[in-house]
Amino acid sequence: MRTQRRTRRRATRATYLLPQAETSALWARHLTTVFLTRGCGEEVTCDQVEDATLVVSELVTNAMRHGRSSCRLRLHVDPGTVTVEVEDASPVHPRLCSPLETDESGRGMVMVRELSRHFAVRGGPGGGKTVQAVLAAS
Repeated sequence: MRTQRRTRRRATRATYLLPQAETSALWARHLTTVFLTRGCGEEVTCDQVEDATLVVSELVTNAMRHGRSSCRLRLHVDPGTVTVEVEDASPVHPRLCSPLETDESGRGMVMVRELSRHFAVRGGPGGGKTVQAVLAAS
């Protein structure tokens, strides 16, 4: 008799709907870390996990603060890259200018752009937007 060996395939994509709440960025960081370290089925470096977690935190925080709606977090892993997308209901694109040294905020998007190999903002069909950051292996 022949035994079948079942291999459980892990997902290389994950989508999470996050409510408009103060704790959403915290949950997004946790979900990202768990997915990248235990659930994506691809080898992801520690640097990529740290970078992705920081990018997710910034993008979800911006979606909560400026989008004023729930948001959708999508993670996609290919060999060598991690793609982070955050979709919210606001059509307003994030400010991508450098803050002054005396500014207390506004550095998040600069960090996201610096950590990304590719960065894009796309308008959505319902009037919202999706912010995408593709992170390469360090």
